[in-house]
Amino acid sequence: MTQSPGTPRLLRRLNDRAALELLLSDGPLTRAELGERTGLSKVTAGQLLARLEERGLVQVAGERAGGRGPNAALYGVVAASAYVAGLEVLPDSITVAVADITGKIVVEITVNPADGKDPVKTVHNAVQRACASANIHQSQLRAFVIGTRGVVDPRTGDVRFSYDLPSWHVGVLASLRATLGASVTIENDVNLVALAEHFYGAAVGQDDFVVIWAGVGQGLGVMLGGRLHRGITGGAGEIGWLPVPGEPLPADVSQPQSGSFQRLVGHDALAGLAASFGVTGRTVPDQVRTAAAIGAVGFLDAVAERLAVGVAAVAVVLDPGLIVLSGDIGRAGGRQLADRVEAAVARFCPSQPSVVTTGVSGNPVLRGALVAALEQAREQVFSDTV
Repeated sequence: MTQSPGTPRLLRRLNDRAALELLLSDGPLTRAELGERTGLSKVTAGQLLARLEERGLVQVAGERAGGRGPNAALYGVVAASAYVAGLEVLPDSITVAVADITGKIVVEITVNPADGKDPVKTVHNAVQRACASANIHQSQLRAFVIGTRGVVDPRTGDVRFSYDLPSWHVGVLASLRATLGASVTIENDVNLVALAEHFYGAAVGQDDFVVIWAGVGQGLGVMLGGRLHRGITGGAGEIGWLPVPGEPLPADVSQPQSGSFQRLVGHDALAGLAASFGVTGRTVPDQVRTAAAIGAVGFLDAVAERLAVGVAAVAVVLDPGLIVLSGDIGRAGGRQLADRVEAAVARFCPSQPSVVTTGVSGNPVLRGALVAALEQAREQVFSDTV
């Protein structure tokens, strides 16, 4: 049998990638430990480490005392070998987080986008400020993932429609890539929340689940088979438009607040509901948080019944098994609200999904953006080591 000339090189590349991923998840490791966990001989593992060390991807990170003989060197991934940026763009703020290749966040800043009329300039300025705070050069950033409200076309990667960010339109992605580099991705914000929940939140180990974003607007992130489901045009998850019995159908799709489900569970609707139950608070999340703290079960039950309309509609179509409540209202209601939504859905839905509250701390959009950016950067940095 004739051996393919490319096979040894391919095997080395695969072994290098597997070793780097292992060092990220379980490191630092000794040469012997790395060989044992990858199935490589000590000699091959040593050659692999020497190759990665020469590339500046791996370095000695300490020693491990053994029995007889000298201590064994511990190897770990060089954190500064590459960096990524995750961004959340809102009408009144841009938040940027920079993480090293291990996923450690080195800086997080929020800036005012001024008039916001030039999205490329405002994003570039925010990234430059973050790099200056992290004391790194922009060229060290290998991937940028930007989370925005609105519909992102999965075929082109451009924002197809955003009510809150009218200056984000077709053509912005190309301009961003011309300014920042080719590795720029724009993603719907709730899709990024789903990534964060899947990676280190309430949906770890779950390949089929749904995130319900209950907040200023209503959104849905769908994970099926371990992959985000975006729909043909990127419109999957626009649950605010869900028709609801008793609510009129929208007359103008350019006005998100006119969606039937949005009218049922939006801030104005829930603020009115709180007033009817005598629950006070400066904002709706404050009112929900207060209700949970003082045991205002009537108000919490009423909010849960409304949210359950959307959850049940998703459950009977997708049957995901797990629903994660996120957003400022979902977070404020916590376990008490999630339990009530689960119970309400069980009363009128043949499938009975578990409903849990978010498990992501901090800014979930930003955390999801970093998850996506790290995946891209590691593919670039780790896949070409030979």
